Amino acid sequence: MKEKQTHSITLESTCKITDEICLPDTKLPRVVIVGGGFAGLALVEKLKHKEVQVVLLDKNNFHQFQPLLYQVATSALEPDSIVFPFRKQINGYKNVFFRLAEVEEIQPDSNTILSNKGSVSYDYLVLATGTTTNFFGMDSMAENSLGMKDIRDSLNIRHMMLQNLEQAAITCDDKERDALTNFVIVGGGPAGVEMAGALAEFCKYILPKDYPEYPASIMNIYLIEAIDELLSTMSDKASSKTLKYLEDLNVKVLLNEAVSNYDGNEVTTKSGKTILAKNLIWTAGVKGQFPNGIDGKHVVRGNRIKTNANLKVEGYENIFAIGDIAALISKETPKGHPQVAQTAIQQGKYLGDSILNIINNKSIKPFKYKDKGSLATVGKRKAVADLGKFKFAGYFAWLLWSVVHLMSISGFRNRLMVGFNWAVSYFTYEKSNRLIIRNFKPKSSVKNRTK
Repeated sequence: MKEKQTHSITLESTCKITDEICLPDTKLPRVVIVGGGFAGLALVEKLKHKEVQVVLLDKNNFHQFQPLLYQVATSALEPDSIVFPFRKQINGYKNVFFRLAEVEEIQPDSNTILSNKGSVSYDYLVLATGTTTNFFGMDSMAENSLGMKDIRDSLNIRHMMLQNLEQAAITCDDKERDALTNFVIVGGGPAGVEMAGALAEFCKYILPKDYPEYPASIMNIYLIEAIDELLSTMSDKASSKTLKYLEDLNVKVLLNEAVSNYDGNEVTTKSGKTILAKNLIWTAGVKGQFPNGIDGKHVVRGNRIKTNANLKVEGYENIFAIGDIAALISKETPKGHPQVAQTAIQQGKYLGDSILNIINNKSIKPFKYKDKGSLATVGKRKAVADLGKFKFAGYFAWLLWSVVHLMSISGFRNRLMVGFNWAVSYFTYEKSNRLIIRNFKPKSSVKNRTK
């Protein structure tokens, strides 16, 4: 036993990360894509089997279907239903290679990127790194609340919710119980609205069965929005219908309210309102995230990278940006394109054609975004849809939302799993197993212990 342990230590001590990430030698142009979200994968699909070497770099080894993160957070779906391994995605693409690495710096002068696993040279570099939660400099919010940008955030929300509900059944302190069973969602966009609706249905259908110790009315859900309407990027009809749906589900919607502080136990708004709550989910903003090396003068509001009409980063000849990180500023889009999946997918497909045209010395056309409409759901059989001139709400909008999202998920197995879970939930109001697999610890408590 002792010899085995010594041998293991020897092996570990001789292993080291090389200076360069190993890739097959090639005479083809190398296109390096940083980020495997909707934009990055759409670009991969366009370049597969073409006369280029494609290298996909990502800090995760899977793609995640972000529009359904809230369903994982509320136990409606299991995490493996909405994640799909990159290597399975690119299986059979002989010119595409995936490497698990987090890119830290771009060195444009030498056409090289540096990562935590080594360096990679490129002929064309595409940044598709997406966004992260933006707490707008509010340190107390960053330490005590949870964002909802990736699958780990969703699992943290799920474990926080279940742990607090279990603790509420234990405590005899009424004030403590109120804080444990109150949920505050900050941000009235699609993510906040869908999260509020899902929590309200959990409260209505699951809480009475799982926690008969106390009535469902003990769980209060607050949705706080800083402006005077929900879903501000959609129509007035969608906004008003969404408000009605949420109020029918007993969600307390606070418009024209902004959160000023949160200490992990009490939410304070700028108007002076206070809400006892140990559960706060932040969906009020995002900001771009990308490696060092891009000149700051090309970075605009929201920490997005400014591009020209061909999605080329200003100031660089062979660096492009697509998806949420890209800001194509023009008269038609003074704030850039909306940071949604359909934009990312369209930009990925467009750039694939453009890069091939550039390589073959052909002309390229400017990117034109085609708005296919917006959808948002507020619970079972309740959704809103803006499809051009057609604006409607209710069951048909919910059915359309379900079909669109189901068909957009990567992998037949994942679609099957999600569809089956939705069918069971539709007829029984049952959700996935509500298991606490690991103990969730707030960032603030971890920070205090390390001091």
